[in-house]
Amino acid sequence: MILLNSPLKPDIKKLEKYLKQINNNGWYTNFGPLHNELTARLEEYLGVKNLLLVNNGTSALQVAGKALGTTSILSTPFSFVATASAFMWQKDDVIFSDVDRLSYNLCPTSVQSAYQKGCKADTVVATHVYGNPCDIEAFKKLRKQNHFKLIYDAAHAFGIKVDGESILNYGDASTLSFHATKIFHTVEGGAIVFKNKDNFDKAKELINFGITTEQTITNIGINAKLNEYQAAVGLINLNDIDNILEHRANLFDTYRKGLSEVVEMPIWHAHANTNGAYMPIMLKNRLQRENVGRVLSDENIQYREYFSSSLDTIFEDNYSYGTKNSQEISDGVLCLPLHAHMTLDEVFIVIENIKKGMR
Repeated sequence: MILLNSPLKPDIKKLEKYLKQINNNGWYTNFGPLHNELTARLEEYLGVKNLLLVNNGTSALQVAGKALGTTSILSTPFSFVATASAFMWQKDDVIFSDVDRLSYNLCPTSVQSAYQKGCKADTVVATHVYGNPCDIEAFKKLRKQNHFKLIYDAAHAFGIKVDGESILNYGDASTLSFHATKIFHTVEGGAIVFKNKDNFDKAKELINFGITTEQTITNIGINAKLNEYQAAVGLINLNDIDNILEHRANLFDTYRKGLSEVVEMPIWHAHANTNGAYMPIMLKNRLQRENVGRVLSDENIQYREYFSSSLDTIFEDNYSYGTKNSQEISDGVLCLPLHAHMTLDEVFIVIENIKKGMR
């Protein structure tokens, strides 16, 4: 079987050394030494400041919103469900705007139209879908014009840069997921990168029950800290991340070249690198997707209809400014196998079966 995903497996011997260190320290959570080491190494590797580790990517979105004072968001309907549900869970209003038909990312023109029609959302949440950067310059201008806060859901965008600058340095905050299925993982986990140190400081209190270093309670907080065991896995996985990113990007580029005249694929940001987080293709409709999926299943090749359905069709009570493109893409999108353990030969097998399914 060609697997859709196969998570990184941390070296057991190296992990054992870290576990002994944790036990010797007797420090298992609450901003321990491994937590702090992973924070410093990630900031250096990613080229960012004000990085806050948290227990998962959903908490990252929620804490970012709370730290920035979000109460209502305008967001994309073409993303993982948590991009919307994380905010809905904490009673923020969530409104949908359409995506760009070529990049599959939240469309700046659609966002501008929403504000011209009276949208009152104080925050825009945009996903770098599949690791493909949003139109960051357009959103930068819109932010100034409409005075909204800007959060980027960068769960797929580990290691992505635009013109050599980390994609995580854009907006008021960017959130990452370190779930086991991601390029880099801590089993469960995530991070927030804040533009401003004040927001970082507030968020650090929020993830520790609102407790300050003086043991006073300044905010209503939660427990969203990353523990030492998870940090240990992250430190091990980070050691080989350059090779992982290079391999995944090579698989991604091979797919794109082999399928360039066969199926539609999202147009990638012209000034960005690739990380091979996902390998999406776009079929004409649900029927064609079913035909291709049937061929792949017959050959024991896993795939996923990711993202389907469009979130506005799931959360039907939420206001929408129109999501025609999102619904069309959701009806035809299909993600192919891509992971660090996959071989080029397996990519060629998948490509041939996609072609077979299109006949």
